[in-house]
Amino acid sequence: MQDTISFVLDGKIQRLDFKGAYTPTTTVLNYLRAGLSHKGVKEGCAEGDCGACTVVIADLDGANKLRYQAWDSCLIFLPMIHGKQLITVENLKHKMNGIEALHPVQENMVNCNGSQCGYCTPGIVMSLFALYKTEARPTHASIEDALTGNLCRCTGYKPIIEAAAKACVHDGRDQFTDQEQDIIHLLLEIRADEKPVSVHTGAQSYFQPLTRTQALESRNKKQEAILISGASDIALRVTKRHEILSEIIDLSHVEEFKQFSTENNRMTFGAGMSLEDVRKHAKNLLPALYDALSVFGSRQIRSVATLGGNLGSASPIGDTLPVLMAYDASITLESVQGERTVNINNFILGYRKTDRKPHELITRVSIPKPRKQTLLKFYKVSKRKDLDISTVSAGFSLALDEDKVKSITLAYGGMAALTKRASAAEAFLTGKKWERRVVEQAMELIIQDFTPISDARSGAVFRSLAAKNLLLKFWSETAAAVSSPFSDSDGTG
Repeated sequence: MQDTISFVLDGKIQRLDFKGAYTPTTTVLNYLRAGLSHKGVKEGCAEGDCGACTVVIADLDGANKLRYQAWDSCLIFLPMIHGKQLITVENLKHKMNGIEALHPVQENMVNCNGSQCGYCTPGIVMSLFALYKTEARPTHASIEDALTGNLCRCTGYKPIIEAAAKACVHDGRDQFTDQEQDIIHLLLEIRADEKPVSVHTGAQSYFQPLTRTQALESRNKKQEAILISGASDIALRVTKRHEILSEIIDLSHVEEFKQFSTENNRMTFGAGMSLEDVRKHAKNLLPALYDALSVFGSRQIRSVATLGGNLGSASPIGDTLPVLMAYDASITLESVQGERTVNINNFILGYRKTDRKPHELITRVSIPKPRKQTLLKFYKVSKRKDLDISTVSAGFSLALDEDKVKSITLAYGGMAALTKRASAAEAFLTGKKWERRVVEQAMELIIQDFTPISDARSGAVFRSLAAKNLLLKFWSETAAAVSSPFSDSDGTG
């Protein structure tokens, strides 16, 4: 075990213990703001919504090459950057021919008038820097996605998008390219003597295992400990509620939980995979899951939030749950006694309650390859398209036998205390023609399975109406799949 962490900042290895000003749940934002030379990061919201605190984390991939990602530093606990490089806006300045020069993203932000008050600018620059290092000549859609997590209240986004397009044309080459081998050497030096991190202060216990075995053993011993992997949800208890989390098991460094595989017509995602990595794998294999994750938070959030974490929270508005139900996913739960597999329809038991036992961990999510004739869709109703919590979400799956419904899944989030299926409507539709008249009858049955509430996002009446209309929308987008003519009275379809 080791009770210190090490990471690279300013081109040097920084070692921290937790015997002084810092605790295991000190955020990277607060660590940087407490210093003298890295105050470009700003706290705007302390919950990952504004992006003013964005930093870039460079980590070694499986081939020992650096991978750059933008993270919200307000949601990252210090131990989570152990073994990584931390890059802030101050690190972008460099000297060219003995003269201080701007990075291309900074230079183009200036030339395109991409900043006014400047409070949000460092975070925007860091999001663009991550884009610069990972995508050459990104599309307009990709630029917008990279900036989804950055709010600007005075400049407007057009000049910022223009700056991104003009900057990202150098195939990621910059002063960091020349330093990469040195940084890789430093990170490998940290890894060479790496041990599980175990920190105990007077009020907190924080354990960061490195292997599956260590993770399972620690969970068996500490069954009441809070589990984190990306901490994008749990961190809010620290930043917004100012809680002291007494015992934490941090699974973010267990590489065995981050693997993806395809075998026997099934795709398996490690529970520790970030939602951004899941999204990339899903793009051509599971398009409905890709659509769901494309409107899940921001790129900064998706780069740290994990699939297992979203499932484990069992939030009734968790966006992955309805679409995973539509895909008939299975969840693997492991403990020191062994493993078991639970279908997702049996996994969610109640409000933020799952079938996972206290000594178990979610380790994998398996999805069968959809049959060609199966139609799947994900829908999300929210006040904003991006970076917003669902008012109502839905994952639908439909298999037809000629023009009749062979099987159907209608899974809804935001309609009850848990994500669940509209069983009455499913039963009514099964065996019947997939036509508007029948679907409209099924729409009236949806409310039998739900008792939606009114809250800050919407009212119960709207939620009920939205749930019905999403089924009609699903019909309108899949009606062409029926091989025989429709019998609609108005002749549409």
